[in-house]
Amino acid sequence: MSGIIFEKRYNFFMTQPKESYLGQLLSESGLWLAVAESFTGGLIGHLITNVPGSSSYFRGGVVAYANEVKMGMLRVSAATLDSFGAVSKETVLEMARGVREALKTDIGLSVSGIAGPSGGTDEKPVGTTWIGLSTMEMEYAEKFIFSGDRQKVKEQAAHMALQVVIDYLTDRFEQ
Repeated sequence: MSGIIFEKRYNFFMTQPKESYLGQLLSESGLWLAVAESFTGGLIGHLITNVPGSSSYFRGGVVAYANEVKMGMLRVSAATLDSFGAVSKETVLEMARGVREALKTDIGLSVSGIAGPSGGTDEKPVGTTWIGLSTMEMEYAEKFIFSGDRQKVKEQAAHMALQVVIDYLTDRFEQ
C-alpha cells in the first residue's frame, strides 16, 4: 500500500505548525489535554511541549510501550488486549480514557500502532495506527495506515493525532 490514508477533514493549508494551532485552540477553550502514547514513544508530548506556554493546557503524558504499562497505568483491561490486541480501536479508547482520568484532564488522546520494519501482519500491516480520543461527552477512534520507514510512520502518526484533537475542537466550536 503506498501513500497515506488521511481523514477527510485533514487541513493541508495550515499556516502555522499543528502543535501551535492546537495550543491556541486549547488555550482559547480553557481545556486540558493529556496523551497516552505507545509506539510514538513520547513524540506527541514532545511536539506539544515545543510550544511556549503549553503548560497552560498540557498536563502530561504516559508512554505505555509495554502492555503491562497500558494495563497498570492506563487501566486497559487484559481482556481487551487479549481479544483485540494492543493495536486496536478498543485499546486506544481505553488508553485515552485512562490517561484522561489519571491526569484529570478534559481530553485524553492516545495512539498505538506498528512502526516497523517488522511486526506487521496481513490484518495489521506495518503503518497501521489507531488514534483514540476521550472526553466526558464522547469517545472516538480511527484507524490510519501510514507508509515509510519507522521514523516517518511515527511522525505521521504524531501529526495526525494532533489533527484529530484539532478536528474535535473545531467541530466542537462550530456546533
